[in-house]
Amino acid sequence: MLRSMQSTPPAGSARQHFPRFFTGIFFFRSPQQAFPSRPDQNRSEGGAVNLSRKLAVVTLAMLSLAAMAFAQTDPGVQSASRGTGATIINPGNDPNGFTAFFNDGLNRFQEVEAVSNSANNGLGPRFNSNQCSSCHAQPAVGGSGAAVNPQYSFISGGIAPNDTLPSFITANGPTLEARAPFFLTSAGAINPKAPNGGVEDLFTVSGRSDAGSCSLQQPDFAAYQAANDLIFRIPTPTFGAGLIENLDDSTLLANQAVNLSNTLGIAGSFNHSGNDGTITRFGWKAQNKSLHIFAGEAYNVEMGVSNELFPQDRPLPEEEQSLGLPLSCLNLTGTGYPEDTSNPSQTTNAAVLDDVSAFANFMRFLAPPPPGGVVLNGTQVPSATISAGSGLFSSIGCATCHNPSPGTTQVSNFAPALSNVPVPAYSDLEIHNMGTRLADNVSQGSADGSQFRTAPLWGLGQRIFLLHDGRTNDVFTAIEDHKSSKSEATTVIGNFNMLTSTQQQEILDFLRSL
Repeated sequence: MLRSMQSTPPAGSARQHFPRFFTGIFFFRSPQQAFPSRPDQNRSEGGAVNLSRKLAVVTLAMLSLAAMAFAQTDPGVQSASRGTGATIINPGNDPNGFTAFFNDGLNRFQEVEAVSNSANNGLGPRFNSNQCSSCHAQPAVGGSGAAVNPQYSFISGGIAPNDTLPSFITANGPTLEARAPFFLTSAGAINPKAPNGGVEDLFTVSGRSDAGSCSLQQPDFAAYQAANDLIFRIPTPTFGAGLIENLDDSTLLANQAVNLSNTLGIAGSFNHSGNDGTITRFGWKAQNKSLHIFAGEAYNVEMGVSNELFPQDRPLPEEEQSLGLPLSCLNLTGTGYPEDTSNPSQTTNAAVLDDVSAFANFMRFLAPPPPGGVVLNGTQVPSATISAGSGLFSSIGCATCHNPSPGTTQVSNFAPALSNVPVPAYSDLEIHNMGTRLADNVSQGSADGSQFRTAPLWGLGQRIFLLHDGRTNDVFTAIEDHKSSKSEATTVIGNFNMLTSTQQQEILDFLRSL
């Protein structure tokens, strides 16, 4: 079901979430249910006094519980600079010269794509954005979605002049990718026998001066919404991705064996490549094997640029089931396919690479996001509080999936900085059943509709939108949303809810320090 997207709250803002309170430990329906009458109770005037006293007790109890429920406050997005977005490469120890490749990739990551007649051609014919960094911007280039959604201005700004702004795209909501889990019948109902799950690109190049006579309709988002058949994904941050890429399967499997020794109902498995059978690790469902594939797919699916890995223009899933794209919307650059190729005539080594390879290098050489201090309501949180939160995070079972590190990298042939170092991602990189509340009914690889990769938590302190669809910007709410029917996290969230409000606050403070 489509969920409303809310704007980013001020750091340290409180929330009111009555369903969480009343589905928690207690739900008092009446004073009699809270304190049943004894058979010998005097029901005269004294009974009335006793009842008044009990009402007072109940009122105080409920007020106390309410105070506890609302006492925890997400410190919010930490605005102080932590140095996120730098390269992991030490320029003084870069024997292969990859610093130049990082800088080249950083520049290309920010280039704006056009359809044709430009230095950067290939946009469309369908797309979600026209620039890598428009989706990966917070808190630095390579991150997650920004506070101001660039998609909101695509119609008014002439990027998609003939289109209509989808109702779920808002100015201060998350940058979104939309998918329909199922195809619809001719009557507009979900067809459970026809799984879809493919990306329904939001925009078209129709009406642009650089798009010729190409004319396309946007997906019928209203029909998908009416059928409750629309789910969303937000951009994943790419900081530290080169370290994740350099973890070998044996390390991840040994770590998995340790994780499986628990009494919390947590299982977990890995997604695997359909080509070589090895562990995949990038994307919300760990569906992509490498940063090269991750970049190539995004260039093609999100921006419509054909490339050496994905060499055709991509139709919508429903177009793929019929006649594909019309001829008037093919080869819009006029130069043939793929639209992104290597550049052998360039004189510098980095410039010879195709865009996809440059993007992959940029992400590969991004340093992990550094942890930092936390400010809550204008006051610096003591380091002892953050340390206490870290200990509680582990003791209640959160670290069974969100491992502080799943292991140490292998020797890298790229740069020494990627060699033999721990990966403090706070993830096991496994996929887990997250239950009915988070399920999106989209399967990718061996990950089914309720399974997701354990999202790495490094950098959480400066992330705005949370969970796979950006449904909340409140860490407390994100934690509670892990608990639902069949979720592997239900027992752990139960442990979290048993903590005192002070202890819960310590965990929130710790998470915003990452």
